[in-house]
Amino acid sequence: MVAASQPLAVAAGLEILAAGGTAADAAVATAAALNVTEPGSTGIGGDCFALYYEAATGQVTALNGSGRAPAALTLERLKREGFGVGGSGLVTLPPYHPYTVTVPGACAGWCDMVERFGRMPLPMILAPAIRLAEEGFPVAPIAAYHWSRAAEQPLRQSLGGLELTIAGRGPRRGEIFRNPGLAGTLQTVAAGGKDAFYQGEIAAAIAETVQRAGGCLTIDDLAAHRSTWERPISVTYRGVRVWECPPNGQGLTALLALNLLEGFDLAGLDPLAPERLHLKIEAMRLAFADARWHIADPQFTNVPIHQLLSKAYAADRRKLINPKRATLDQRRGTPVASSDTVYFCVVDGEGNASSFINSNYMSFGTGIVPSGWGFALQNRGHNFSLDPEHPNAVAPRKRPYHTIIPGMLTRMDGTLLGPFGVMGGFMQPQGHMQVVVALADDKLDPQVALDRPRFCIVGGTAGGDVGIEEGIPPQTLRTLKEMGHPAHAVSGHDRSLFGRGQIILCDSATGVLCAGSDPRADGCAMAL
Repeated sequence: MVAASQPLAVAAGLEILAAGGTAADAAVATAAALNVTEPGSTGIGGDCFALYYEAATGQVTALNGSGRAPAALTLERLKREGFGVGGSGLVTLPPYHPYTVTVPGACAGWCDMVERFGRMPLPMILAPAIRLAEEGFPVAPIAAYHWSRAAEQPLRQSLGGLELTIAGRGPRRGEIFRNPGLAGTLQTVAAGGKDAFYQGEIAAAIAETVQRAGGCLTIDDLAAHRSTWERPISVTYRGVRVWECPPNGQGLTALLALNLLEGFDLAGLDPLAPERLHLKIEAMRLAFADARWHIADPQFTNVPIHQLLSKAYAADRRKLINPKRATLDQRRGTPVASSDTVYFCVVDGEGNASSFINSNYMSFGTGIVPSGWGFALQNRGHNFSLDPEHPNAVAPRKRPYHTIIPGMLTRMDGTLLGPFGVMGGFMQPQGHMQVVVALADDKLDPQVALDRPRFCIVGGTAGGDVGIEEGIPPQTLRTLKEMGHPAHAVSGHDRSLFGRGQIILCDSATGVLCAGSDPRADGCAMAL
């Protein structure tokens, strides 16, 4: 089974499964196809993360496919050039500045995933995406809407960005879009693997384009890139184990919130009532207060994961939640420490599962496109802090705080329950928490869990405004405001604020797979 935000990408993954590929092979095929069909959300110019459940061992493994800052990007350089360094952990670079281009990690992540858990050659895996790019595809409605907006900014304003438009505009719904440049990029990678991307003419084009735009990324930065395989982090919640990738990703945020919520009887409350939504919002506020300080590249700073995820720490922090009133000024805790985006998932016939996420960060990232290669470069460096005292302060060859997070669920005996995820910036841990509550507390099936209206603390800060999705009763919104939440209703295309998710669950007794695909996107879930 494959669940993704675009039907043609689902078809690409199914094609690889039908040919005998594993969940890893099909995930990479899906990722590449999404690069073609949703180039604003994702691509080979961005980063990826994955969790992989291997049926033969029952082990969950984390892949960190995020890139690093250029070696020449220092706080001193930024200060000399007039950027606002210091004062607040949330001081950041302008969102589309070429200094926000970090090394694209997706290509290495794809290749490393296939090398470790796949069995098919790259040319076969990338063939569906190459075919889509060469022959063209009809653009789906929601993708067309966001593409049109991105054509105004950043594509119109960034070097090479107009190459991903049709005469300066985004393609209309149902209009055929071809991308021969991206087809050439994928063909080059299919023939030469990741070295062809990081050490060949593609790397030269990336470096030259970024420098011409005013950035400092070099060929050496690209050649030095490596993915990392890491031990995933997890907590137990209502009889299931919830897995996330460790920092520099923000999966920790979802786990912090779930630990807090475990102390409340959510099942006894109406799912869309203000009393339950209040507790969930307040748990997220506390989680973000910790996460926005502690999450950083662990190669540069100690992240006290064990202490942050302890049940004792959660019990202590839970005391700060006022069940009747919003607290907008929550501060990070002090645990005792020892020395935008596409999400999709795949389960194969052997029981392996891939939870995979790939992103440019904001729509089309910086909008900078290496001429003739058909993909945009991410602006992930916008998430660095410019405060020299912050753990996430920008530094040479450092990975930034990362919003994209895949999730995985297993039963207490270690068997697979299923992969899940919700894409969309700082909505992602909020979506993870809300989906897990729907599955574990309310016993909903995947589609109903994804259909349920959501909230979003805007910007992922403890004191942020709260978006309330249409479908949540107006009386609930009014009561939340009375409780002190700066809440507002969100409808129409603005519902993209609440992310787009996919879930596949596996019945351990029958082996039957049950999936859902988010109605806020163009996608679907299908099985062989």
